[in-house]
Amino acid sequence: MASLDRVKVLVLGDSGVGKSSLVHLLCQNQVLGNPSWTVGCSVDVRVHDYKEGTPEEKTFYIELWDVGGSVGGASSVKSTRAVFFNSVNGIILVHDLTNKKSSQNLYRWSLEAVNKDLVPSGVLVTNGDYDREQFAENQIPLLVIGTKLDQIHEAKRNEVLTRIAFLAEDFNAEEINLDCTNPRYLAAGSSNAVKLSRFFDKVIEKRYFIRDGSQIVGFPDRKRFGAGIVKNLHYD
Repeated sequence: MASLDRVKVLVLGDSGVGKSSLVHLLCQNQVLGNPSWTVGCSVDVRVHDYKEGTPEEKTFYIELWDVGGSVGGASSVKSTRAVFFNSVNGIILVHDLTNKKSSQNLYRWSLEAVNKDLVPSGVLVTNGDYDREQFAENQIPLLVIGTKLDQIHEAKRNEVLTRIAFLAEDFNAEEINLDCTNPRYLAAGSSNAVKLSRFFDKVIEKRYFIRDGSQIVGFPDRKRFGAGIVKNLHYD
């Protein structure tokens, strides 16, 4: 297993939206019993079978980099966070379905990660300021995940899901809405599990493969991403 190729996926979003709970569920298939604030960045690994069930099947490590969610304007916070945005193969944007601001802030998170040098520190980017064209050439696969679905009354779910439906379109990404305290939302064979697997396949293809007609050719420079620069720091 140690020789498996790896890809790096950022998990971004505001503090408190449930990124750590999501990553724990994705990597351990268990509910995180006592989540805490992430300071800096925490890395966990998921094993994924690319093109599962086909002749092209191959196992990869998916490194999920859970980046601390402070959106404060301090330039030191932003510059420190920028080190985690190097050599990214995919991005999961996480928002709290009960918190409109966390949904709006996904635009800022995406811009900071993909084009970090062009986002002024302390500027809140909303969909009103978001220009899809600036991401027209961006080939980094994105996935939008809404958390805390369980905290929305069933009578209001359609209203909330309609409100955030534009997010996936703006980011040209699929969306998953779930409750991180219930593994059934990512059960094998479910639509969410299929979307997640399809996203990880895209990330792997972006990192390691180029398509030439029907032929898939591996990139020659298969660099590995270590976690040496990352300390898993949490508040007690």
